[in-house]
Amino acid sequence: MDTAEITVSELAERFGMTLTGITKHLRLLEEAGMVVTEKRGRVRHCRLGTNPLDREAAWIRGHQLEIEGRLDRLGQFLNRMEE
Repeated sequence: MDTAEITVSELAERFGMTLTGITKHLRLLEEAGMVVTEKRGRVRHCRLGTNPLDREAAWIRGHQLEIEGRLDRLGQFLNRMEE
């Protein structure tokens, strides 16, 4: 087993969850490309995928810049109103 892998059973145990519960979470993470699972025999292994949060972080950063710009303009407007 690769050191960057863990079985679904080990994950469930580590987080105190049922196999059904952890599998639901893993399915969503797999759809987002954040986790990859692979069945080997009767055991399902998982590892980080190719999208560990880069796309989401870029989206958040874009919105952060937009909101900061709006707040700056609001601050400038309020300062002019005080004059």
